[in-house]
Amino acid sequence: MNSDLHIELDRASTQSLSEQIRISITKAIDSGLLAPGTRLPSWQDLAAHLGVARGTVQAAYERLSDFQMIETFGARGTLVAPRPDARSTQPQAVGPDTCARKRDETSAGPAIFQLGIPALEGQPERLFARARSSNLLKPGPFSSLGHPDPSGEFELRREIAGYLSISRNIHCLPEQVFITSGYSSGLDLTLRVLGLDGRKVWMEEPGFYRTRKALQLARLRIVPVPVDAGGMNVGYGIDHAADAALAVVTPGQQAPLGPTLCLRRRLQLLEWAISNGAWIIEDDYLGDLQIEGRAAPALASLDNGKRVIHIGTFSKTVGPGLRLGFIVAPTGLVAAFSEAAAVFVHAPSPVIQLPMARFMREGHYSRRVRRLKRLYSSQRDALCEQLRIHDVPWVTAGLAVLLSLPDGIPDVQIAREARSFGMAPSPLSQWFATRSWSQPGLLLGVATAPEPHLASACRQLFEIIDRYA
Repeated sequence: MNSDLHIELDRASTQSLSEQIRISITKAIDSGLLAPGTRLPSWQDLAAHLGVARGTVQAAYERLSDFQMIETFGARGTLVAPRPDARSTQPQAVGPDTCARKRDETSAGPAIFQLGIPALEGQPERLFARARSSNLLKPGPFSSLGHPDPSGEFELRREIAGYLSISRNIHCLPEQVFITSGYSSGLDLTLRVLGLDGRKVWMEEPGFYRTRKALQLARLRIVPVPVDAGGMNVGYGIDHAADAALAVVTPGQQAPLGPTLCLRRRLQLLEWAISNGAWIIEDDYLGDLQIEGRAAPALASLDNGKRVIHIGTFSKTVGPGLRLGFIVAPTGLVAAFSEAAAVFVHAPSPVIQLPMARFMREGHYSRRVRRLKRLYSSQRDALCEQLRIHDVPWVTAGLAVLLSLPDGIPDVQIAREARSFGMAPSPLSQWFATRSWSQPGLLLGVATAPEPHLASACRQLFEIIDRYA
């Protein structure tokens, strides 16, 4: 018997013995007492040790296997499955609503229902490795010892400009495209260029907490603007803060609720920005990953390169670990972005950029986006079917399904408990800055919801929810 495995059973508890065994082993794995690769006792041996029926232990092991906590290898026995660093998955005490704590919670994984990362299957590592090797061997500026262009490699800027013209209806020059290390890097560079210290900024409510924190750190005065079925309520923003200098929006598929900013509000937003000399940051949150039909054109496509700064990334299509994104700057700000990129926020290494340029040029990227959309459509339908079986209220929300919870249900606590079972739903309440507008709910990511694990994941999730109902 493994000396680190201590299981105490309460036979008077309303909780089944198999569930008590499963919870004890889960806690030992999450705490690090049982490291990945540790061999567990056979269910026959553990049953004899605990004085329970062999089927009781077998049922606990099957549940642990369903949630990828353990793996069975025949003669090698049952081993603890590979896990992320246990420190990043431990429930943390409720404390200040800090960006750092939320970052730690969302970066653990990958896990079922996790937002912000693409499906694990079909990752293009082999294609990238081949493209990277080819570029490393190719003679030219890349092989020199000179400094790379801080605005980004021209090859990638050209490919992005071409792709955006087709996928997002943005017609721009490669010189308007600036390569970044992801969305946060792009937002940082943009706020440095605009230099709006002390001015008001509209931000969607609910909205992305990292955007909110970046605006706070830039010393901007945030004006929360509510979101409804038509996206950001532009009229509300005008009525409450017409003198704002900036608006940050996710017009394609709003983060996190999913609606597209309607045409009337798009035109209203652009008219406000032009009339007031304000700027608009378009966070192209999900890009053209529209599951049903064709994605709406980008807001920047209506702007003629005047007031909209478009920020996109490859996080949702290739992976956040790539740390690669881009900005499309209005023509009047190209010089300012070039200067700021040279001084403050350099583009990532050409070792990352050039393989991505080739990946796009050879058509692999477009094909990958199409495959992901088909996969996500299937996974979303399967998830919705599971929610119908459980007879709970839900709505689709971009690449997530929003599970509504009754008022007073602690969605943050539920989400933290779910992490110990290999799930990472996002609590809706944490996307709100205004307490009186906050609503409880769970955002279930579709991309990380593989169909073979959905039934068991949903069953476990609702068992957790029921304990708080």
